[in-house]
Amino acid sequence: MNKHKLKLFNGVSIIGAGLAGCEAAIQISKKNIPVRIYEMKPIKFTEAHKSPNFSELVCSNSLKSDSLEKAAGILKNEMLSLGSIVLEAALKHRVSAGGALAVDREEFSQYITNKIKNNKFIEVINEEFTTIPSDVDKPLIISSGPLTSTNLSKSIEEFIGVKSLAFYDSISPIVLYDSLDKNHFFRASRYNASEGDYINCPLNKEEYKNFISELIKSEKTEFHSFEKIKYFESCLPIEIMAARGEDTLRFGPMKPVGLTDPNSGKRPYAVIQLRKENQNESMWNIVGFQTKMKINEQKRVFKLIPAFKNIEFLRFGSIHRNTYLNSPGKLENTLQSKKNKNIFFSGQLTGVEGYTESSAMGIVAGINAARVFKNLKPVQFPLTTAIGTLLDYISREDKKDLQPMNINLGLFNVEKPKKNIASILNSSKIDISNIIQTIK
Repeated sequence: MNKHKLKLFNGVSIIGAGLAGCEAAIQISKKNIPVRIYEMKPIKFTEAHKSPNFSELVCSNSLKSDSLEKAAGILKNEMLSLGSIVLEAALKHRVSAGGALAVDREEFSQYITNKIKNNKFIEVINEEFTTIPSDVDKPLIISSGPLTSTNLSKSIEEFIGVKSLAFYDSISPIVLYDSLDKNHFFRASRYNASEGDYINCPLNKEEYKNFISELIKSEKTEFHSFEKIKYFESCLPIEIMAARGEDTLRFGPMKPVGLTDPNSGKRPYAVIQLRKENQNESMWNIVGFQTKMKINEQKRVFKLIPAFKNIEFLRFGSIHRNTYLNSPGKLENTLQSKKNKNIFFSGQLTGVEGYTESSAMGIVAGINAARVFKNLKPVQFPLTTAIGTLLDYISREDKKDLQPMNINLGLFNVEKPKKNIASILNSSKIDISNIIQTIK
């Protein structure tokens, strides 16, 4: 990356065209401010990225619940009010998945890519951004994501002044629908909440115990001796869960609660669920089955499941290292770095976890970078909003051991007697409305 490009550009620069980078670019373009996005794809790919499109969903195709009775739904409501391009794309390319907002990941990414490339205020430069200049005098947003390249990671650590943190994240396999044995699965959603959005592959006790045994014995991806292995608890590899006890998976991603096997008329002993990946239902994701098994072992072990005996994998499960900042004391709750207020960080790199959480940080960075560009005071999101609670979590100086965090009701700063979903939602709506008035 040529450092002089930033000096010569009279606009806002963004590193990375992932979820957060695209959200930020759209927010800035709404103010008629020129934007340059530096995106290394397709010149260079990480070990997990496969598509040249922007906002590629590497892990699940689910953006979780959009119910306003849950924290994830409140966050989405705030983002929609602020004009989220990610949720706009998700709602246009939604696939049925019970109570979850799941998407056709290819159509989703293509939609956002087209919106970015056809925006007259946005220019995309396909090259790797490797070094943060020391004299940035116009807003620069670093949204390089958890798979930030090695050179840029080192530059960020030097700029921030502390070592980045990391955890290991894993990906579930995707399989071809036509390769499933239709005699060994049934379509249903838990408690009949919707019209059979999930494929359910039941296992009896003997089949389950055999599967768990082979899962534990399987060959896994090996790590270097110097790597300190830390997993994100909400996205553990199934082998790690299985090793914690024989019934762990049966009370986790393989729980049969709310399901009745039409062949037996009873609840299965255990069940593997699949969620559709696209509208024509040719591709299905194995829900909650993140794995670090080697490819040959995935073929062997998964074929022990009756419905999977002739399975064809469209994507194997895998594991990768996710990097995030040790943000407390280094970032303002406006996402500005304390060292240089023209440099913003956003997305999962800041220490939030999840697609919508990362996207929300992009919205904040975009709003505030645009305001700084116009010499206006950045906005601060109050703790009565979902976005505000996430910003507070990653920026509070008294946070000694930052762990990646999804949005949850426990983050909201509401007195316990008043801590109910209706009051949280109402406060969120009022304060987001006030922010919208401020940034008009």
